[in-house]
Amino acid sequence: MSCRVYIVRHGETEWNALMKYQGHTDMPLSQLGRHQAEMLGKRLASEKFHAFYASDLKRAHETARIISKFHGQEVETVPELKELNFGSWEGLSIKEINESFPDVLKQWWEEPFSIKIPGGEALCDMVDRSTAAVKMLVERHHGENIVLVSHGGVIRGIVGSVLGMDLNKYWRLRQDNACLNIVDFPEWEKGIVMLLNDCAHLNYLYCSNK
Repeated sequence: MSCRVYIVRHGETEWNALMKYQGHTDMPLSQLGRHQAEMLGKRLASEKFHAFYASDLKRAHETARIISKFHGQEVETVPELKELNFGSWEGLSIKEINESFPDVLKQWWEEPFSIKIPGGEALCDMVDRSTAAVKMLVERHHGENIVLVSHGGVIRGIVGSVLGMDLNKYWRLRQDNACLNIVDFPEWEKGIVMLLNDCAHLNYLYCSNK
């Protein structure tokens, strides 16, 4: 039997709303973000889960706690699921980054997999740490359903790896706040993407791409 992984992007934060890069900056959910997580929790309330895992950043862990309360389960922290470290770019908008780091930003958009962000990390390093963590959890929960709450960049890296994508194009995988993705793993090397960036549970709410 395969392991079915429900992969969730955290709810919205104030920096998401302002379109600022967050990375390892530990921003909490906004009021809207908590509401988004609550709506996803209600959607998943009838599902059976064996475990809940989340990045150690507040926005992911809080999202996971809101969802897990419908199941009376605790959330286990997995630091390897935290977002890409954007270093000197954190707290800046894309316009501000382009003004201060135009050459590096151009290189990063063209080949993010190998470009190290000033004071931060390269996408390849984030993908290595996060996929290794997910592989460990998949092997631990063979035949079970689990929830992982993480970040847009991490989820793009995981899904892109499952699909065998050129991860320099990972930004083509849209990940809205509080979206749901489902991946089945009959075996680690045979992952099947069942659902991608589903926001149906948000109903009338604006599903932002920030």
